[in-house]
Formats: sequence, C-alpha cells, structure tokens
Amino acid sequence: MNKPVIVVGAGASGLICAGFLARKGAQVIVIEKKERSACKLRITGKGRCNITNAMPTAELFRNYPGNGRFLYGALHRFSNEDCMEFFRNLGVELKVERGSRVFPVSDDAHEIANALEKFACDNGAKLLFNHTAKDLIFTKDGHLDGVLCATKDKESVLDAQSVIIATGGKSYPGTGSTGDGYRMANKVGHSITKLRPALVPVKVKEVWAKELSGLTLKNVELSVKHPKEGQLTYFGEFMFTHFGLTGPIILTASEQVGLWLEQTGRPLKAFINLKPALSEEQLDKRLLRDFERHSKKQFANSLEELLPKSLIDPIVQLSKIPPSKPVNQISKSEREGLRRLLQRLPLTITGTLPLAAAIVTAGGVNVKEINPKTMESKLIKGLYFIGEVVDVHGVTGGFNLQAAFSMGYCAAENIVF
Repeated sequence: MNKPVIVVGAGASGLICAGFLARKGAQVIVIEKKERSACKLRITGKGRCNITNAMPTAELFRNYPGNGRFLYGALHRFSNEDCMEFFRNLGVELKVERGSRVFPVSDDAHEIANALEKFACDNGAKLLFNHTAKDLIFTKDGHLDGVLCATKDKESVLDAQSVIIATGGKSYPGTGSTGDGYRMANKVGHSITKLRPALVPVKVKEVWAKELSGLTLKNVELSVKHPKEGQLTYFGEFMFTHFGLTGPIILTASEQVGLWLEQTGRPLKAFINLKPALSEEQLDKRLLRDFERHSKKQFANSLEELLPKSLIDPIVQLSKIPPSKPVNQISKSEREGLRRLLQRLPLTITGTLPLAAAIVTAGGVNVKEINPKTMESKLIKGLYFIGEVVDVHGVTGGFNLQAAFSMGYCAAENIVF
C-alpha cells in the first residue's frame, strides 16, 4: 500500500490541496498544530473573508508585487473564476463588492473555513489537530520518507511518500503562523528570502492624526514621497488609528513604505488629498460657495458640509486661520492656504507595525527553488511548498487567498501516488 501524502498546515492552501488530493484517491493526512483548522482564515477580512477578486483573470498578475510571474501558471490552472465556482459548488453564496472583491454573502469567514475543512474531510483527508511538524525524515539514501511530529505528550514519525509544506508565514503568530515551514525548508537546503511585513498598518508622528482614531475616510488619495525616487500615489479608503493609519490604501502602500523607510533610515513625508475628484479651481469655487452660504458664521463652524465633524478641528488648527474669525473676513490667501491643506494634508510616516501585526508575510522560500508548474521543490523530490510560506504575495483585495488556493490546487494536481 502506498504511503500517505502529508500536508503540514490546515490553512487555506493546505485544506484545498488536501481535498483535491483526496478526491483523486490519495491517502492524505493533514497535520495542524492548532486545535482547529484555518485559524488565520477565520479572522481575515475583519472576519468577512475576501476569498478572491473578480477582475478579469488576465489582470490578476499585476496585483502581485512579490514574484507575480511565479504564479502565472497556477492562476491559469485554478483561476479566480474557478475559485468562485469551487465555493459555489460547496454551497457558499458569494457577492462582489467595490474593487471587485469577492466575499461570502454571509460575511462570515467561518463559513469559508468550515467549507474547506468539510471539502477535505468529505473526500477522505484525515486531519490531526494539536500536532506540530518538527522535522522532515529521510531514508539512509537521502529520499524523503516522512515527518517527525510532536503532540503534547510524545513525538512520533509519520511515514509519507510526499510532504506538502503549507504552514503559512510569520504574521499573526497567534493563529499558528510562527515560521515552522521556513525552519524546515532551510534545514534541508532551501534559501529563505528576507521576511518583512506586507499589508501592514503604518505609524505616524502627528498627534492630531492619532487623536482621530476610528475615523474612516473614503475616496481619498494618499501620496508617499521618497527623497530621491519621487512619490507613489494610491486612491481609496483608509482609517486613522491610535498609532497611525490602516485600511486598504495604507496596506497596499505599506510594503513599499517599509522598504523606503529601511532604505532612507528616516521618516517619509505623506500627503492626503481629501478632495481628489476636484481640481484646484473646482475646490476653490466650492470653498467660495460655502463661505458665501455661511458668511456670518465663525470659521470653525463653516466646514460641516465639507468635512467629517471630527476632522474639522485639526484642519482648522493646521490652517492657522483663527477658529473664531468670521467667514466673511477670511482673506483670499487664507482661503487658498485652506484649499492647499485640503488637497495636501501632510503626515509623517515613521514606521510600520512589526511582522507579527501584518496581514501577509513578504519573503519566504525562494521561488527559484520551486517548480512553478507543480510547486515541487527543485532540491528535494517529493517535497512541495504552497501558500504564504512561499516568497509570493499580493496587494489587498483577495489576491493573497487566491494565490494560496491556486498553489494548493497545482500541487494536488501534480502529485503522483
């Protein structure tokens, strides 16, 4: 009788891989160090689970700043359309929201996690919870032969004809992503590219920004300036926090911000355009109309139609226009200064939160050492790497889970047993 295929990690990539493998008739054992499956998946997307993105498949690759070319074949073999059809066939109703992001209609990440676990188990995969993979086991002649596994009480060796490492990265370690896969891969000769946070909130210097914690701004434009390399611009939504900024455009910008911070060794200047849909002239006309309508009010009371209430006081203070000054006494130069402030609200980015707080880990097992068609190691026959443990990552919007699903499918389809 053939030995089983062992999948290390019952997350998104591991469960889908186990299910497809078992459906082909393989004997599959999934080792999971936590007491339940898909712990990180269950909290992703603020508990709503953005499983993929519904944009045209041909455009997906642009959204993987981390080795997107490696995913070219995998994303075609199991595309975003395949992914959506897969979950619908499991009974999960889906919806498409702004930015083509795909969520379950239930807005419940547990539904996705449970569907994946059921898919794996219904097809015959066996899940072993509270089991930690310690080391890969080899025969005397150097062939991969199994996994050394530890529980609370003992260690044991599980025989295997193939091993799939799906342990995740090092972000959100409380969910079980503590870097086990990197350690095992490195021990057998694989190189691990530098690990760093991707999709992570940023810290800012300004006290007024931290005092706005909880305020979300939509349809704004973020520009981050590098002292020598120009600037990058992002459009969308972000939120103020007690330490700085988070939200879609911040997360998307964060990897490049982190690299620039490391490169320059000093804080970065950032600017928020609160009214990106308006030109300078259009915004000036808008201010003139508002000032005419509220000509008898004090300046601090004249911005309620223009700005969220909690943002008014900081803008008034930064404008240096006295808050009690009558609107009909505001000069042209003061109005122009306010207009510039609204379209270039300055912030100072001092750093990012640590890797443990990142949604995704950038870096990982070097893709040059993995066959992109099969996800098999080029160094160790029978050893496979899928999901976040691989040095591949995308921007926010469902792309990272899609990569995990696609890699899991490819490994399952190409393992011979």
